[in-house]
Amino acid sequence: MSISTPRNFKVKPLFMAAAVAEEEEEVPESEGATVTELIFNLVKGIVGAGVLSLPAGIAAWANAPSAVLPAVALIAGIGALSGYGFALIGRCCAYTNTKSYRDAWSASVGESTSWIPAVAVTLKTIAAILAYSMILGDTFVSLLSTAGITASKTPVLIGLTTAVLLPLCLLKNLAALAPFSLIGSLGMMYTAVAMVIRYLGKAYTKTGIFGTDCAPAFRPAFGSVGAEGLLTPSAAILVGMLSTAYMAHFNAPKFYNELKEKTLPNYYKVVTTSFGAAISIFSLIAGVGFLTFGSASSGLILNNYSTKDSLMSLSRIAVAVSLVFSYPLAFVGARDGVSDLLKLKRTPKTQNVLTLALLSAVTFAALNIADVSFVLALAGATLGNSLIYIFPALMFRGAIKKKADATAGQKREVKLALGTAGIGLAMGALGAKMALGSL
Repeated sequence: MSISTPRNFKVKPLFMAAAVAEEEEEVPESEGATVTELIFNLVKGIVGAGVLSLPAGIAAWANAPSAVLPAVALIAGIGALSGYGFALIGRCCAYTNTKSYRDAWSASVGESTSWIPAVAVTLKTIAAILAYSMILGDTFVSLLSTAGITASKTPVLIGLTTAVLLPLCLLKNLAALAPFSLIGSLGMMYTAVAMVIRYLGKAYTKTGIFGTDCAPAFRPAFGSVGAEGLLTPSAAILVGMLSTAYMAHFNAPKFYNELKEKTLPNYYKVVTTSFGAAISIFSLIAGVGFLTFGSASSGLILNNYSTKDSLMSLSRIAVAVSLVFSYPLAFVGARDGVSDLLKLKRTPKTQNVLTLALLSAVTFAALNIADVSFVLALAGATLGNSLIYIFPALMFRGAIKKKADATAGQKREVKLALGTAGIGLAMGALGAKMALGSL
């Protein structure tokens, strides 16, 4: 069953140019979105291609099936903390009567430092499109192989970028591309089901139908390190990936302000249900992917599946189509963020030159960084942890401090929020160290 999006509900892609704090138009309460509609849109915004790297996050610290249960517990715990940070941002908007992340920061923390979240979101957007480029390169190489065409990643990605991505990123109006984001959500659901079918059917075991079709490095490999691996520093790599996977926090003000019945209890229903659904999907894909391939799990789990596997080839097609049409939506956020931070005039010539320069730099990086899981882990450990844990806690503290009728319970909760910020800071430092150490 599909749920239509109200005509006034326009949630921007994950790291869009809201990073530069544009003015939001107030939507009349009667034209807002219902709780159900917002849940659908938030789940769609959270669950993206990044989930396909999570099995590699488990493989970073374990190689035995017993690692799955603690991994799922970690996915649930990080998801709960991420949802709490998302809820804090909406509460700050309610307490300060603001409608954007930057406005909420200005009202709670201070106008003079509002550039900090803008920089963080712009850099996170650049990391996102870098990951997109890397995934697209690998995916199209696999699709060409399925068609009987042997090609390396470099010419494929350069050709795709020049012939498809560049023209799309130069479009003046991207509204027509937005519906394609639904393909990504449906593709993720299909991929999860297909992965379960292949796991239960033992198609990739040594005696399975595709057991010897993959390159040796991608074939299932298991050892003896299971649940105990979670206690090693390498587990921080999965934490960093999850900070990228759950990232949707810059859109939190939109989800609160677009509620048809704008109350915090309704907002909490949206947040808890959406993050609960995301936790379930992340746990399923991460768990099944790792149980199928173990320590051989690739940074993009689709790489592990045979190019002769038609069931998984459909997944590659869905992911490829979704990323191609989502790419310019995210790219515009990065480009406009860079433009505003550098205080460049948005003339057509300047925009075109910046588009070409930024896209060239991202493509060059995508061709020279081998593992997409490294990008997701490092970006999540640094920028993601700031946006999910640290910034919301600082905003909440500022909002409560300035709230004339703040209750004793809210004042006590500030300590809890700052505690999550401390956890985020510690996880980020360890995650960044382990990600860099994996090079």
